[in-house]
Amino acid sequence: MKTLHSLVALALMAIVSLASAAEGLVVVKSPYGVLATMDRFEKVVKERGLTVFARIDHAAGAAKIGKSLRATEVIIFGNPEGGTPFMECAQTVGIDLPLKALIWEDDSAQVWLGYNDPLFLAQRHGVAQCPVAEKLSKALAGLAKAALAP
Repeated sequence: MKTLHSLVALALMAIVSLASAAEGLVVVKSPYGVLATMDRFEKVVKERGLTVFARIDHAAGAAKIGKSLRATEVIIFGNPEGGTPFMECAQTVGIDLPLKALIWEDDSAQVWLGYNDPLFLAQRHGVAQCPVAEKLSKALAGLAKAALAP
């Protein structure tokens, strides 16, 4: 019974953590450190034939101006096969492309992987019925799942 209570408590904590995420941001707990999570995510992105345009280390940027920031990195990635059909639904989607993922460590040393949900982006740009949004949403969930797998 104690194990069941522990599992329920963990599930509730995960839900509360997700509920506090910014609107439209999908957030997944990582069992790895920031660098390992980012390296794993980048590897999966490349294995799936996507282009990595940049990796940005926000903590390193903060250090350059004498500031301290917990480990926080962004990866920018994508390809025209996914992005072009999305922009055909609404060219303004281009402001949210290429896709990005944020990996960070919170104040309790938990690492998170987050990304903008394409279904939210489709709503934001007034094209909630754009068929590519669902495909991209599933693809991003698959990238995150593969990167965070044991």
